[in-house]
Amino acid sequence: MIKKTGQLIADYPEYILIALVSFYWASTLLINPIAIGLFFILILQIIFKNRISGLMIGSLFVFINLFLVLAIGSELFEFPEFNMNAKKLLIYGFLILVICSMATGLMLYKHLLNERKD
Repeated sequence: MIKKTGQLIADYPEYILIALVSFYWASTLLINPIAIGLFFILILQIIFKNRISGLMIGSLFVFINLFLVLAIGSELFEFPEFNMNAKKLLIYGFLILVICSMATGLMLYKHLLNERKD
């Protein structure tokens, strides 16, 4: 069971990214064009499984992850003292960052590997 779950996660990192984009969409305004665009791009990637677009989406999420590091750092420096809210921001922010980075890495690896098989 665990081996099948691990294989499923490795085969479909797009689903993890869809979950993260859905979380982002739900935590902001309901009409968020960035979240809507990312959501539908990931859905199209799942349907069509294009290698080039998979690499482009993975590269886009690398830049999103870099922006997330800067956003977490910026918000963290706004706290006058390191209290419980700052700890929550640091823990949950970096947890989301790690999950997104792992899914992005798996997506890039999967599409680079598929490109070499041809």
